[in-house]
Amino acid sequence: MPASKRSKVHLVGGGMASLAAAAFLVRDAGVPGENVRILEQSPVAGGSLDGAPAPTRAGGYVTRGGRMFEDEHDVCLWNLLETIPTLDDPAVSVRQEIRAFSIEHPTHARARLINGDRTIADASRLGLDARDRADMTRLLALPERLIGSRRIDDFFQPHFFTTPFWCMWRTTFAFQTWHSAVELKRHFLAFVQEFDRIHTLSGVRRGRYNPYDSVVRPLQEWLTARGVRTDFGVTVADADFSGPAARRLSRLHLERDGAAAGTIELGEDDYAFLTLGSMTADTAYGDDTTVPELVRDKRDGSWRLWESIAKNAPDFGRPHVFCGNIDETKWESFTLTMASRVLLDRIQEYTGNVPGEGALMTWKDSRWLLSVVVPAQPHFRDQEENTYTLWGHALFGDVPGDHVPKKMDDCTGAEVLDELLGHLGFDDIADEVRETTRVTTVQMPYAGAQFQRRAASDRPLVVPDGARNFAFLGQFVEIPEDVVLTVEYSVRSAMIAVYHHFDVDKEIPPMHHGLSDPEVAWSALRTALA
Repeated sequence: MPASKRSKVHLVGGGMASLAAAAFLVRDAGVPGENVRILEQSPVAGGSLDGAPAPTRAGGYVTRGGRMFEDEHDVCLWNLLETIPTLDDPAVSVRQEIRAFSIEHPTHARARLINGDRTIADASRLGLDARDRADMTRLLALPERLIGSRRIDDFFQPHFFTTPFWCMWRTTFAFQTWHSAVELKRHFLAFVQEFDRIHTLSGVRRGRYNPYDSVVRPLQEWLTARGVRTDFGVTVADADFSGPAARRLSRLHLERDGAAAGTIELGEDDYAFLTLGSMTADTAYGDDTTVPELVRDKRDGSWRLWESIAKNAPDFGRPHVFCGNIDETKWESFTLTMASRVLLDRIQEYTGNVPGEGALMTWKDSRWLLSVVVPAQPHFRDQEENTYTLWGHALFGDVPGDHVPKKMDDCTGAEVLDELLGHLGFDDIADEVRETTRVTTVQMPYAGAQFQRRAASDRPLVVPDGARNFAFLGQFVEIPEDVVLTVEYSVRSAMIAVYHHFDVDKEIPPMHHGLSDPEVAWSALRTALA
Protein backbone atom coordinates (compact mmCIF):
# COMPACT_ATOMS: atom_id res chain seq x y z
CA MET A 1 0.00 0.00 0.00
CA PRO A 2 1.45 3.43 -0.91
CA ALA A 3 2.42 5.54 2.08
CA SER A 4 -0.19 8.16 1.15
CA LYS A 5 -2.96 5.57 1.55
CA ARG A 6 -1.97 4.59 5.06
CA SER A 7 -0.78 7.95 6.38
CA LYS A 8 -2.84 9.77 8.98
CA VAL A 9 -2.55 13.54 8.77
CA HIS A 10 -3.44 15.81 11.68
CA LEU A 11 -4.11 19.46 10.82
CA VAL A 12 -3.84 21.81 13.79
CA GLY A 13 -6.20 24.74 13.41
CA GLY A 14 -9.36 24.92 11.34
CA GLY A 15 -8.58 28.05 9.35
CA MET A 16 -8.19 28.39 5.61
CA ALA A 17 -4.66 26.96 5.61
CA SER A 18 -5.77 23.68 7.16
CA LEU A 19 -8.92 23.44 5.06
CA ALA A 20 -6.84 23.96 1.92
CA ALA A 21 -4.28 21.41 3.09
CA ALA A 22 -7.03 18.86 3.66
CA ALA A 23 -8.35 19.46 0.15
CA PHE A 24 -4.91 19.11 -1.44
CA LEU A 25 -4.24 15.94 0.57
CA VAL A 26 -7.42 14.34 -0.77
CA ARG A 27 -7.47 15.83 -4.26
CA ASP A 28 -3.80 15.78 -5.20
CA ALA A 29 -1.96 13.46 -2.80
CA GLY A 30 -4.48 10.61 -2.75
CA VAL A 31 -4.82 10.51 1.03
CA PRO A 32 -8.18 8.97 2.01
CA GLY A 33 -10.41 11.60 3.55
CA GLU A 34 -11.04 9.49 6.63
CA ASN A 35 -7.30 9.65 7.36
CA VAL A 36 -7.35 13.46 7.57
CA ARG A 37 -8.32 15.07 10.88
CA ILE A 38 -8.65 18.78 11.60
CA LEU A 39 -8.29 19.93 15.22
CA GLU A 40 -9.97 23.29 15.89
CA GLN A 41 -10.41 24.96 19.28
CA SER A 42 -13.42 27.10 18.28
CA PRO A 43 -16.88 25.74 17.41
CA VAL A 44 -16.61 26.72 13.73
CA ALA A 45 -14.11 26.31 10.90
CA GLY A 46 -12.73 29.07 8.72
CA GLY A 47 -10.46 30.90 11.13
CA SER A 48 -10.35 34.58 10.19
CA LEU A 49 -12.70 34.01 7.23
CA ASP A 50 -15.88 34.44 9.18
CA GLY A 51 -19.42 35.68 8.79
CA ALA A 52 -22.01 34.77 11.38
CA PRO A 53 -24.76 35.88 13.73
CA ALA A 54 -23.22 38.28 16.25
CA PRO A 55 -22.34 36.56 19.57
CA THR A 56 -23.85 39.38 21.63
CA ARG A 57 -27.19 39.92 23.35
CA ALA A 58 -28.21 42.50 20.76
CA GLY A 59 -27.89 39.99 17.92
CA GLY A 60 -27.46 40.96 14.31
CA TYR A 61 -24.58 39.84 12.09
CA VAL A 62 -20.83 40.28 12.14
CA THR A 63 -17.70 39.84 10.06
CA ARG A 64 -14.41 40.62 11.73
CA GLY A 65 -12.62 41.70 8.57
CA GLY A 66 -13.06 42.31 4.88
CA ARG A 67 -11.56 39.90 2.35
CA MET A 68 -10.94 40.87 -1.23
CA PHE A 69 -9.72 38.58 -4.00
CA GLU A 70 -7.84 39.43 -7.17
CA ASP A 71 -7.56 37.60 -10.49
CA GLU A 72 -3.83 38.08 -11.00
CA HIS A 73 -2.48 37.38 -7.53
CA ASP A 74 -4.67 34.60 -6.13
CA VAL A 75 -3.40 31.76 -8.31
CA CYS A 76 -3.25 29.03 -5.64
CA LEU A 77 -6.63 30.03 -4.26
CA TRP A 78 -8.21 29.79 -7.71
CA ASN A 79 -6.50 26.42 -8.26
CA LEU A 80 -8.28 25.19 -5.13
CA LEU A 81 -11.68 26.80 -5.66
CA GLU A 82 -12.06 25.76 -9.29
CA THR A 83 -12.61 22.18 -8.04
CA ILE A 84 -14.94 23.01 -5.12
CA PRO A 85 -18.65 23.12 -6.05
CA THR A 86 -20.96 25.78 -4.69
CA LEU A 87 -23.64 24.88 -2.19
CA ASP A 88 -26.43 25.71 -4.62
CA ASP A 89 -25.23 24.04 -7.81
CA PRO A 90 -22.73 21.16 -7.91
CA ALA A 91 -22.07 21.95 -11.58
CA VAL A 92 -20.73 25.41 -10.71
CA SER A 93 -17.42 25.81 -8.91
CA VAL A 94 -16.79 28.44 -6.24
CA ARG A 95 -14.28 30.02 -8.61
CA GLN A 96 -16.89 30.26 -11.36
CA GLU A 97 -19.41 31.77 -8.97
CA ILE A 98 -16.96 34.45 -7.81
CA ARG A 99 -16.08 35.28 -11.40
CA ALA A 100 -19.75 35.51 -12.41
CA PHE A 101 -20.70 37.57 -9.36
CA SER A 102 -17.84 39.98 -9.99
CA ILE A 103 -19.09 40.49 -13.55
CA GLU A 104 -22.63 41.10 -12.27
CA HIS A 105 -21.35 43.44 -9.53
CA PRO A 106 -18.14 45.02 -10.84
CA THR A 107 -16.22 46.97 -8.23
CA HIS A 108 -15.67 50.60 -9.15
CA ALA A 109 -15.59 52.92 -6.15
CA ARG A 110 -16.82 56.42 -6.90
CA ALA A 111 -16.15 57.72 -3.39
CA ARG A 112 -12.88 56.15 -2.31
CA LEU A 113 -11.78 59.18 -0.26
CA ILE A 114 -13.96 61.71 1.53
CA ASN A 115 -12.72 65.18 2.48
CA GLY A 116 -13.26 66.76 5.87
CA ASP A 117 -16.04 68.93 4.42
CA ARG A 118 -17.83 65.73 3.26
CA THR A 119 -17.11 66.32 -0.41
CA ILE A 120 -15.81 63.39 -2.43
CA ALA A 121 -12.10 63.78 -3.14
CA ASP A 122 -10.51 63.22 -6.54
CA ALA A 123 -8.51 60.16 -5.61
CA SER A 124 -7.29 59.49 -9.14
CA ARG A 125 -4.29 61.74 -8.57
CA LEU A 126 -2.01 59.92 -6.15
CA GLY A 127 -0.21 63.04 -4.96
CA LEU A 128 3.32 61.62 -5.03
CA ASP A 129 6.14 64.11 -5.51
CA ALA A 130 9.65 63.49 -6.85
CA ARG A 131 11.07 62.62 -3.43
CA ASP A 132 8.22 60.16 -2.75
CA ARG A 133 8.88 58.41 -6.06
CA ALA A 134 12.61 58.29 -5.40
CA ASP A 135 12.03 56.79 -1.94
CA MET A 136 9.65 54.21 -3.38
CA THR A 137 12.14 53.29 -6.08
CA ARG A 138 14.87 52.89 -3.46
CA LEU A 139 12.68 50.59 -1.35
CA LEU A 140 11.78 48.46 -4.36
CA ALA A 141 15.42 48.21 -5.45
CA LEU A 142 16.92 47.23 -2.10
CA PRO A 143 17.29 43.50 -1.32
CA GLU A 144 15.27 42.37 1.69
CA ARG A 145 18.43 41.45 3.59
CA LEU A 146 19.48 45.11 3.47
CA ILE A 147 16.05 46.41 4.44
CA GLY A 148 16.01 44.07 7.42
CA SER A 149 13.64 44.91 10.25
CA ARG A 150 13.31 48.62 9.48
CA ARG A 151 10.01 50.48 9.62
CA ILE A 152 8.09 51.95 6.70
CA ASP A 153 8.67 55.48 7.99
CA ASP A 154 12.41 54.84 7.90
CA PHE A 155 12.14 54.96 4.10
CA PHE A 156 9.79 57.86 3.42
CA GLN A 157 9.61 61.55 4.24
CA PRO A 158 6.55 63.03 6.02
CA HIS A 159 5.00 64.21 2.74
CA PHE A 160 4.51 60.63 1.52
CA PHE A 161 2.21 59.89 4.46
CA THR A 162 -0.07 62.82 3.53
CA THR A 163 -0.70 61.62 -0.03
CA PRO A 164 -3.94 60.10 -1.31
CA PHE A 165 -1.88 57.12 -2.47
CA TRP A 166 -0.73 56.25 1.05
CA CYS A 167 -4.19 56.79 2.52
CA MET A 168 -5.74 54.42 0.00
CA TRP A 169 -2.96 51.84 0.21
CA ARG A 170 -2.85 51.75 3.99
CA THR A 171 -6.62 51.46 4.42
CA THR A 172 -6.86 48.73 1.77
CA PHE A 173 -4.20 46.58 3.44
CA ALA A 174 -4.23 47.99 7.03
CA PHE A 175 -0.64 49.23 7.06
CA GLN A 176 0.73 51.43 9.83
CA THR A 177 3.85 53.62 9.51
CA TRP A 178 5.69 51.45 12.04
CA HIS A 179 5.10 48.23 10.11
CA SER A 180 7.72 46.26 8.22
CA ALA A 181 9.22 47.99 5.20
CA VAL A 182 9.88 44.53 3.72
CA GLU A 183 6.17 43.72 3.83
CA LEU A 184 5.29 47.03 2.17
CA LYS A 185 7.82 46.31 -0.58
CA ARG A 186 6.32 42.86 -1.14
CA HIS A 187 2.83 44.34 -1.38
CA PHE A 188 3.98 46.96 -3.87
CA LEU A 189 5.49 44.25 -6.06
CA ALA A 190 2.59 41.78 -5.69
CA PHE A 191 -0.09 44.39 -6.37
CA VAL A 192 1.68 46.75 -8.74
CA GLN A 193 -1.23 46.18 -11.13
CA GLU A 194 -3.40 48.00 -8.57
CA PHE A 195 -1.47 51.26 -8.82
CA ASP A 196 -3.67 52.66 -11.57
CA ARG A 197 -6.90 51.32 -10.08
CA ILE A 198 -6.26 51.84 -6.34
CA HIS A 199 -8.69 54.79 -6.41
CA THR A 200 -11.53 52.57 -7.65
CA LEU A 201 -10.35 49.13 -6.44
CA SER A 202 -11.73 47.80 -9.69
CA GLY A 203 -9.35 44.84 -9.48
CA VAL A 204 -11.25 43.47 -6.48
CA ARG A 205 -13.22 40.24 -6.87
CA ARG A 206 -15.84 39.20 -4.32
CA GLY A 207 -18.02 36.24 -3.53
CA ARG A 208 -21.81 36.40 -3.51
CA TYR A 209 -21.79 36.39 0.29
CA ASN A 210 -19.23 36.99 3.00
CA PRO A 211 -16.07 34.81 2.79
CA TYR A 212 -17.36 32.22 5.24
CA ASP A 213 -20.57 31.56 3.33
CA SER A 214 -18.99 31.91 -0.12
CA VAL A 215 -15.75 29.99 0.39
CA VAL A 216 -15.46 28.18 3.73
CA ARG A 217 -18.86 26.48 3.83
CA PRO A 218 -18.62 24.94 0.32
CA LEU A 219 -15.05 23.82 1.02
CA GLN A 220 -15.96 22.29 4.36
CA GLU A 221 -18.95 20.48 2.85
CA TRP A 222 -16.71 19.07 0.09
CA LEU A 223 -14.24 17.81 2.69
CA THR A 224 -16.93 16.29 4.90
CA ALA A 225 -18.41 14.43 1.94
CA ARG A 226 -14.99 12.81 1.44
CA GLY A 227 -14.64 11.69 5.02
CA VAL A 228 -12.47 14.45 6.44
CA ARG A 229 -13.27 14.91 10.13
CA THR A 230 -13.15 18.18 12.04
CA ASP A 231 -12.95 17.97 15.82
CA PHE A 232 -14.21 21.20 17.35
CA GLY A 233 -13.45 22.37 20.87
CA VAL A 234 -9.98 20.81 20.78
CA THR A 235 -6.90 22.89 21.55
CA VAL A 236 -3.46 21.55 20.69
CA ALA A 237 -1.48 22.89 23.64
CA ASP A 238 1.94 21.52 22.75
CA ALA A 239 3.84 19.18 20.46
CA ASP A 240 6.79 16.89 21.10
CA PHE A 241 9.64 16.63 18.62
CA SER A 242 12.32 13.98 18.49
CA GLY A 243 15.56 13.20 16.72
CA PRO A 244 18.52 15.44 15.99
CA ALA A 245 17.50 19.11 15.73
CA ALA A 246 13.83 18.23 16.37
CA ARG A 247 13.17 17.04 12.83
CA ARG A 248 10.34 14.63 13.64
CA LEU A 249 7.06 15.44 15.35
CA SER A 250 6.05 12.53 17.57
CA ARG A 251 3.17 13.65 19.79
CA LEU A 252 0.40 16.26 20.07
CA HIS A 253 -0.95 17.28 23.48
CA LEU A 254 -4.67 18.07 23.51
CA GLU A 255 -6.92 20.10 25.78
CA ARG A 256 -10.70 20.47 26.04
CA ASP A 257 -12.28 23.20 28.13
CA GLY A 258 -8.89 24.11 29.56
CA ALA A 259 -8.15 20.61 30.82
CA ALA A 260 -5.79 17.96 29.47
CA ALA A 261 -7.56 15.65 27.02
CA GLY A 262 -4.93 13.12 26.08
CA THR A 263 -2.39 12.92 23.31
CA ILE A 264 -2.11 11.88 19.69
CA GLU A 265 0.87 9.66 18.95
CA LEU A 266 2.16 9.95 15.40
CA GLY A 267 3.06 6.66 13.74
CA GLU A 268 5.89 6.12 11.30
CA ASP A 269 3.81 7.20 8.29
CA ASP A 270 1.83 9.96 10.03
CA TYR A 271 2.09 13.72 9.61
CA ALA A 272 1.05 16.89 11.42
CA PHE A 273 0.68 20.33 9.87
CA LEU A 274 0.47 23.14 12.43
CA THR A 275 -1.05 26.58 11.84
CA LEU A 276 1.02 29.14 13.73
CA GLY A 277 -0.46 32.23 15.36
CA SER A 278 -3.70 33.97 14.43
CA MET A 279 -4.63 37.53 13.49
CA THR A 280 -8.04 37.06 15.13
CA ALA A 281 -6.92 35.31 18.31
CA ASP A 282 -8.58 36.66 21.46
CA THR A 283 -11.21 38.60 19.55
CA ALA A 284 -13.71 40.35 21.82
CA TYR A 285 -17.13 41.67 20.84
CA GLY A 286 -19.25 44.60 21.95
CA ASP A 287 -22.72 45.85 21.07
CA ASP A 288 -24.77 49.03 21.25
CA THR A 289 -24.27 49.42 24.99
CA THR A 290 -21.02 47.54 25.70
CA VAL A 291 -17.35 48.03 24.84
CA PRO A 292 -15.28 45.09 23.56
CA GLU A 293 -12.44 44.12 25.86
CA LEU A 294 -8.87 44.43 24.63
CA VAL A 295 -7.54 41.01 25.64
CA ARG A 296 -3.83 41.06 26.47
CA ASP A 297 -3.20 37.70 28.19
CA LYS A 298 -3.38 35.18 25.31
CA ARG A 299 -6.49 33.28 26.32
CA ASP A 300 -6.79 31.32 23.11
CA GLY A 301 -4.18 28.73 22.18
CA SER A 302 -3.01 29.98 18.78
CA TRP A 303 -0.02 31.95 20.03
CA ARG A 304 0.72 29.76 23.06
CA LEU A 305 1.27 26.72 20.83
CA TRP A 306 3.81 28.53 18.67
CA GLU A 307 5.54 29.96 21.76
CA SER A 308 5.86 26.46 23.14
CA ILE A 309 7.17 24.67 20.06
CA ALA A 310 9.54 27.53 19.14
CA LYS A 311 11.72 26.42 22.06
CA ASN A 312 12.56 23.18 20.24
CA ALA A 313 14.68 24.58 17.43
CA PRO A 314 16.07 27.97 16.33
CA ASP A 315 14.44 27.69 12.89
CA PHE A 316 10.92 27.39 14.36
CA GLY A 317 10.60 31.19 14.46
CA ARG A 318 10.19 33.88 17.10
CA PRO A 319 6.48 34.43 17.83
CA HIS A 320 7.10 37.27 20.28
CA VAL A 321 8.15 39.49 17.36
CA PHE A 322 4.55 39.32 16.09
CA CYS A 323 2.44 39.01 19.24
CA GLY A 324 4.55 40.94 21.73
CA ASN A 325 3.23 44.49 21.21
CA ILE A 326 -0.56 44.61 21.20
CA ASP A 327 -0.65 48.39 21.11
CA GLU A 328 0.99 48.19 17.67
CA THR A 329 -1.02 45.27 16.30
CA LYS A 330 -4.60 45.91 17.46
CA TRP A 331 -7.41 47.40 15.44
CA GLU A 332 -11.17 47.46 15.62
CA SER A 333 -13.92 46.76 13.13
CA PHE A 334 -17.70 46.99 13.30
CA THR A 335 -20.77 45.63 11.54
CA LEU A 336 -24.10 47.42 11.29
CA THR A 337 -27.25 45.30 11.10
CA MET A 338 -30.11 47.49 9.90
CA ALA A 339 -33.86 46.92 9.81
CA SER A 340 -34.24 49.77 7.33
CA ARG A 341 -32.66 50.50 3.94
CA VAL A 342 -32.56 54.22 4.61
CA LEU A 343 -28.81 54.42 5.29
CA LEU A 344 -27.82 52.20 2.35
CA ASP A 345 -30.07 54.15 0.02
CA ARG A 346 -28.62 57.47 1.14
CA ILE A 347 -25.04 56.19 0.75
CA GLN A 348 -25.93 54.98 -2.75
CA GLU A 349 -27.36 58.39 -3.60
CA TYR A 350 -24.27 60.11 -2.17
CA THR A 351 -21.62 57.88 -3.82
CA GLY A 352 -23.31 56.72 -7.00
CA ASN A 353 -22.47 53.12 -6.10
CA VAL A 354 -25.15 50.48 -5.55
CA PRO A 355 -24.39 48.08 -2.69
CA GLY A 356 -21.72 45.63 -3.74
CA GLU A 357 -20.14 47.81 -6.42
CA GLY A 358 -18.39 50.34 -4.22
CA ALA A 359 -15.33 49.64 -2.11
CA LEU A 360 -13.69 51.08 0.99
CA MET A 361 -14.95 54.60 1.55
CA THR A 362 -12.45 56.40 3.79
CA TRP A 363 -12.74 59.72 5.62
CA LYS A 364 -9.13 60.64 5.00
CA ASP A 365 -8.99 63.40 7.63
CA SER A 366 -10.82 61.52 10.38
CA ARG A 367 -8.90 61.05 13.60
CA TRP A 368 -9.81 57.37 13.70
CA LEU A 369 -9.10 56.98 9.97
CA LEU A 370 -12.57 55.55 9.55
CA SER A 371 -13.59 53.44 6.54
CA VAL A 372 -16.76 51.58 5.56
CA VAL A 373 -17.85 49.33 2.72
CA VAL A 374 -21.42 48.50 1.68
CA PRO A 375 -21.63 44.90 0.39
CA ALA A 376 -24.23 43.47 -1.93
CA GLN A 377 -27.31 42.35 -0.04
CA PRO A 378 -27.84 39.84 1.41
CA HIS A 379 -24.25 39.57 2.63
CA PHE A 380 -24.99 36.51 4.79
CA ARG A 381 -26.43 33.36 3.31
CA ASP A 382 -29.13 33.07 5.99
CA GLN A 383 -29.69 36.81 6.37
CA GLU A 384 -33.19 37.70 7.51
CA GLU A 385 -35.51 39.34 5.01
CA ASN A 386 -35.64 43.15 5.16
CA THR A 387 -32.34 43.21 7.03
CA TYR A 388 -29.23 44.95 5.69
CA THR A 389 -25.59 45.11 6.71
CA LEU A 390 -22.57 47.38 6.42
CA TRP A 391 -18.99 46.80 7.56
CA GLY A 392 -16.28 49.21 8.62
CA HIS A 393 -13.01 49.61 10.48
CA ALA A 394 -10.70 52.24 11.93
CA LEU A 395 -6.92 52.08 12.17
CA PHE A 396 -6.48 54.56 15.03
CA GLY A 397 -8.47 53.30 17.98
CA ASP A 398 -6.52 55.10 20.69
CA VAL A 399 -7.37 58.73 19.86
CA PRO A 400 -10.62 60.69 20.41
CA GLY A 401 -13.05 60.84 17.50
CA ASP A 402 -14.11 63.94 15.59
CA HIS A 403 -17.76 63.70 16.67
CA VAL A 404 -17.48 61.49 19.77
CA PRO A 405 -14.85 62.75 22.23
CA LYS A 406 -13.67 59.27 23.16
CA LYS A 407 -11.14 56.78 21.93
CA MET A 408 -12.71 54.19 19.66
CA ASP A 409 -11.26 51.53 21.98
CA ASP A 410 -13.51 52.93 24.74
CA CYS A 411 -16.68 53.36 22.66
CA THR A 412 -19.88 51.39 22.67
CA GLY A 413 -21.42 50.38 19.37
CA ALA A 414 -23.91 53.26 19.64
CA GLU A 415 -21.03 55.71 19.97
CA VAL A 416 -19.23 54.22 16.97
CA LEU A 417 -22.44 54.70 14.99
CA ASP A 418 -22.63 58.33 16.17
CA GLU A 419 -19.09 58.93 14.90
CA LEU A 420 -19.97 57.40 11.53
CA LEU A 421 -23.17 59.45 11.24
CA GLY A 422 -21.22 62.58 12.12
CA HIS A 423 -18.86 61.99 9.21
CA LEU A 424 -21.69 61.13 6.82
CA GLY A 425 -23.67 64.22 7.77
CA PHE A 426 -27.06 62.67 7.01
CA ASP A 427 -28.71 64.54 9.86
CA ASP A 428 -32.24 64.21 8.50
CA ILE A 429 -32.16 60.40 8.75
CA ALA A 430 -29.84 60.04 11.75
CA ASP A 431 -32.59 59.31 14.28
CA GLU A 432 -34.17 56.64 12.08
CA VAL A 433 -30.79 55.02 11.51
CA ARG A 434 -30.12 54.90 15.26
CA GLU A 435 -33.54 53.42 15.98
CA THR A 436 -33.26 50.67 13.36
CA THR A 437 -29.58 49.70 13.67
CA ARG A 438 -27.72 47.23 15.85
CA VAL A 439 -23.95 47.63 16.03
CA THR A 440 -21.46 44.86 16.70
CA THR A 441 -17.93 46.04 17.48
CA VAL A 442 -14.91 43.74 17.26
CA GLN A 443 -11.60 44.32 19.03
CA MET A 444 -8.73 42.25 17.59
CA PRO A 445 -5.43 42.43 19.48
CA TYR A 446 -3.37 40.89 16.67
CA ALA A 447 -5.08 42.12 13.49
CA GLY A 448 -1.87 43.77 12.28
CA ALA A 449 0.57 41.21 13.63
CA GLN A 450 1.62 39.90 10.21
CA PHE A 451 3.11 43.29 9.34
CA GLN A 452 5.30 43.66 12.40
CA ARG A 453 8.98 44.43 11.84
CA ARG A 454 10.96 41.23 11.57
CA ALA A 455 14.23 39.64 10.66
CA ALA A 456 14.44 36.95 7.99
CA SER A 457 14.55 34.14 10.56
CA ASP A 458 11.61 35.31 12.67
CA ARG A 459 9.14 33.30 10.59
CA PRO A 460 9.83 29.59 10.02
CA LEU A 461 9.76 28.01 6.59
CA VAL A 462 6.65 26.02 5.72
CA VAL A 463 8.82 22.91 5.73
CA PRO A 464 11.91 23.49 7.88
CA ASP A 465 15.08 21.95 6.48
CA GLY A 466 15.07 18.23 7.15
CA ALA A 467 11.55 18.13 8.63
CA ARG A 468 10.43 14.54 8.27
CA ASN A 469 6.72 14.59 9.01
CA PHE A 470 5.58 18.08 9.86
CA ALA A 471 5.04 21.51 8.36
CA PHE A 472 3.92 24.95 9.47
CA LEU A 473 0.96 26.73 7.89
CA GLY A 474 -0.76 30.10 7.79
CA GLN A 475 0.11 33.77 7.88
CA PHE A 476 3.20 33.51 10.09
CA VAL A 477 5.38 31.24 8.00
CA GLU A 478 7.98 32.44 5.52
CA ILE A 479 7.15 32.15 1.83
CA PRO A 480 9.75 34.19 -0.05
CA GLU A 481 8.27 37.05 -2.13
CA ASP A 482 4.65 36.33 -1.21
CA VAL A 483 2.44 38.71 0.79
CA VAL A 484 0.64 38.10 4.08
CA LEU A 485 -2.87 39.28 4.96
CA THR A 486 -4.13 37.43 1.89
CA VAL A 487 -6.06 34.18 1.63
CA GLU A 488 -3.59 33.26 -1.11
CA TYR A 489 -0.73 33.14 1.43
CA SER A 490 -2.50 30.56 3.59
CA VAL A 491 -3.49 28.43 0.60
CA ARG A 492 0.02 28.53 -0.87
CA SER A 493 1.50 27.43 2.46
CA ALA A 494 -0.87 24.44 2.41
CA MET A 495 0.05 23.53 -1.14
CA ILE A 496 3.79 23.73 -0.38
CA ALA A 497 3.41 21.46 2.66
CA VAL A 498 1.30 18.81 0.94
CA TYR A 499 3.22 18.73 -2.33
CA HIS A 500 6.56 18.47 -0.50
CA HIS A 501 5.73 15.71 1.97
CA PHE A 502 3.63 13.63 -0.42
CA ASP A 503 5.76 14.08 -3.55
CA VAL A 504 2.82 15.42 -5.55
CA ASP A 505 3.81 15.48 -9.20
CA LYS A 506 2.10 18.78 -9.99
CA GLU A 507 3.45 22.28 -10.34
CA ILE A 508 2.61 24.82 -7.69
CA PRO A 509 1.25 27.84 -9.61
CA PRO A 510 4.00 30.45 -9.92
CA MET A 511 3.52 33.77 -8.19
CA HIS A 512 2.26 36.65 -10.25
CA HIS A 513 4.97 39.25 -10.96
CA GLY A 514 3.29 42.31 -12.43
CA LEU A 515 6.53 44.09 -13.27
CA SER A 516 7.44 41.28 -15.66
CA ASP A 517 4.51 42.38 -17.82
CA PRO A 518 5.65 45.47 -19.77
CA GLU A 519 2.09 46.75 -20.08
CA VAL A 520 1.45 46.51 -16.34
CA ALA A 521 4.84 48.00 -15.49
CA TRP A 522 4.31 50.95 -17.84
CA SER A 523 0.79 51.56 -16.56
CA ALA A 524 1.97 51.58 -12.94
CA LEU A 525 4.86 53.90 -13.77
CA ARG A 526 2.57 56.27 -15.65
CA THR A 527 0.15 56.41 -12.72
CA ALA A 528 2.86 56.92 -10.11
CA LEU A 529 4.30 59.82 -12.11
CA ALA A 530 0.94 61.54 -12.62
